[in-house]
Amino acid sequence: MSILIKLKREDWADPQIPLPDYATAGSAGADIRVNLRPEDRAAGVTLAPWSRLLLPTGLIAEIPQGYEIQVRPRSGLSLKHGITLPNTPGTIDSDYRGPIGVPLINLSDTPYTIAHGERVAQWVVAPVLQARFSLTQVLGDTARGSGGFGSTGRG
Repeated sequence: MSILIKLKREDWADPQIPLPDYATAGSAGADIRVNLRPEDRAAGVTLAPWSRLLLPTGLIAEIPQGYEIQVRPRSGLSLKHGITLPNTPGTIDSDYRGPIGVPLINLSDTPYTIAHGERVAQWVVAPVLQARFSLTQVLGDTARGSGGFGSTGRG
């Protein structure tokens, strides 16, 4: 099944940076690239140890109602360099029409320079269900009950 996500580039964005794309036929996430502002393109942007930055994609999206885009870390950046998202997965709602940025955090002790056009995250398009919420005095029982935070075993 395929969903159409309409994308628009911001006026300043580099049109040479590819749109999100899937690395393989079986990929769940489409790689998203940083589209740095003109003044940052040559040198890149350095993410200091234990700091956060919001990096621009240069894109604005029209996501169909009933769907979201989940923003997830790239496993290679996370494992090899300690670069991940501080809120994962992040959500881009269907009614948002502003510039899309990717928040990154450096969990290592080494600065990491992000190059213009570098793949920094993945977008997973997912259906959304909205629930109704209702107060009640009685909830159904389960075998687990109120046990949480490791109650079902180690970790």
